[in-house]
Amino acid sequence: MLRFLVLTSLAAMVLAELEPQPRYLEDSFERVVGGEVAKPNSWPWQISLQYRSGSKYYHTCGGTLIERGWVMTAAHCVDSSRTWRVIIGEHDLNSNSGREQVMQVSRVYIHPRWDSSRVSNGYDVALLRLSSEATLNSYVQLGSLPPTGQILPHNNLCYITGWGRTSTGGSLSAQLKQAYLPVVDHKTCTSPDWWGSTVKNTMVCAGGAAEAGCNGDSGGPLNCLVNGKYYVHGIASFVSGYGCNYPKKPTVFTRVSAYIDWMDSIMV
Repeated sequence: MLRFLVLTSLAAMVLAELEPQPRYLEDSFERVVGGEVAKPNSWPWQISLQYRSGSKYYHTCGGTLIERGWVMTAAHCVDSSRTWRVIIGEHDLNSNSGREQVMQVSRVYIHPRWDSSRVSNGYDVALLRLSSEATLNSYVQLGSLPPTGQILPHNNLCYITGWGRTSTGGSLSAQLKQAYLPVVDHKTCTSPDWWGSTVKNTMVCAGGAAEAGCNGDSGGPLNCLVNGKYYVHGIASFVSGYGCNYPKKPTVFTRVSAYIDWMDSIMV
């Protein structure tokens, strides 16, 4: 789902010597590695972010509907000048179920400290203002965001969802997939033989070698169960240049709880 290191543009970031360059999940155009096809509309806040090329639109990233007129995604997904649209209530990219709502994007807000040449700095978060408001129903719902600063414990149950590649170098998934990605705590993920100093405290690591995000998953949610309810704790950001599901290089997400105040300041 997610691109290696930089989700949208697949821009490579310079890491320490002998380390592979992280890649955005979007650039590899991969889908969730491992996992399974999700029940249609079981993650009703998941959106498909698409760009126009010629007369057609193409899926490039995921995202989360957080207000009827607002979508949260990764900065690297939208830091190029393109015409964007969002499809809400989507399940199969190649089939119209009648549940979909297609919305144009009227404005893109990228975190002011985002730097595509320095992915490891963080700030891989953006908000999309939709041209009209979504209609909420049993297929389209708002994603719940965590309180400011909340950090989940090691092995907290989470799922990544998206249409990204199913393997490194593989093809996109037409149907929305889900994969179990438990949280890897910050102490473990920043160990020298894991991600080390590449991962900051404004990021969340999740998953392992069996399942992971991959290209095409960028910007999509990390859905975590807290007190019996799913909250969107992460925005798919990057994976290892060695591959989407490389040992000790779990998928890295922007930690949503670190950016609640910034998002609130935009959505006034």
